[in-house]
Amino acid sequence: MAPRKTASVSSRKAAAKPAKKDFAGGTIAEFSKEAELKAYREMLLIRRFEEKAGQLYGMGFIGGFCHLYIGQEAVVVGMQLALKEGDQVITGYRDHGHMLACGMSARGVMAELTGRRGGLSKGKGGSMHMFSKEKHFYGGHGIVGAQVSLGTGLAFANRYRGNDNVSLAYFGDGAANQGQVYESFNMAALWKLPVIYIVENNRYAMGTSVSRASAQTDFSQRGASFGIPGYQVDGMDVRAVKAAADEAVEHCRSGKGPIILEMLTYRYRGHSMSDPAKYRSKDEVQKMRSEHDPIEQVKARLVEKGWASEDELKQVDKEVRDIVADSADFAQSDPEPDVAELYTDILL
Repeated sequence: MAPRKTASVSSRKAAAKPAKKDFAGGTIAEFSKEAELKAYREMLLIRRFEEKAGQLYGMGFIGGFCHLYIGQEAVVVGMQLALKEGDQVITGYRDHGHMLACGMSARGVMAELTGRRGGLSKGKGGSMHMFSKEKHFYGGHGIVGAQVSLGTGLAFANRYRGNDNVSLAYFGDGAANQGQVYESFNMAALWKLPVIYIVENNRYAMGTSVSRASAQTDFSQRGASFGIPGYQVDGMDVRAVKAAADEAVEHCRSGKGPIILEMLTYRYRGHSMSDPAKYRSKDEVQKMRSEHDPIEQVKARLVEKGWASEDELKQVDKEVRDIVADSADFAQSDPEPDVAELYTDILL
């Protein structure tokens, strides 16, 4: 089933059955040549990085859990295009793509995956727990739904300080059923906090279809009882994500409080590297790849409009592969943390 192209919003005046309207009139953002090329490069970097991470995991260089973002690249890249310096990002454990989109180095991310000294959490956090104060990225969190409360706290800090920064709290369709999510919604609505709640609905949570796990499968409506507007967005089209992000950011900066964006997206791999994903057919995955791949959509537009040739795009791919290969080499050769690091960054 293909992602729905338009999005629906719950009216603040709604009672038992919220009214709906098309998000931004069902429009998509108009991208210039430069914007399309930027989106293509950044999504391709995430794709190639995650492919390499999967290889290193299979070779035993990455231990523990490893959740890949392959297929969902348009969501975080499109959202980042609407942000300004000072805006904050926080997410769950499928987080490598968010880090790269925020500008964190491929070397630092990959070295953290392999538990090396040059990792962004000094080799102590691994795949699920990386941070960068410089890039305003507050994790990577392994506890399902925990980041939603923390992201709400970031928004509270912005409100308290009187700045116009916006907090982005990403979580999945599985985490959307966690209790702390709704406690956060209540506080955010009560205090009109500048937070965008982004539900990355990749349809299967840890391995169960949303139709079997959620009584209300329209996650954009989850904030209706709190008066939080919500929209469904085609998360496989970076232009649709950018259009939604622009309006959501403006909503928050203007003091109107929180907003929910449900990104209808899809992960090509299992929930984690240990998941064989037998709960869906190979045909379903292939159909998504062939008809809705976010990177191939941009590539096709660039070629069709004459903004880039096949050879030029192959060169971009080569440059990205070189960056990823360098990060993998570094992550395998960088020293492991000193034993003394076990006693640093400990809060008592």
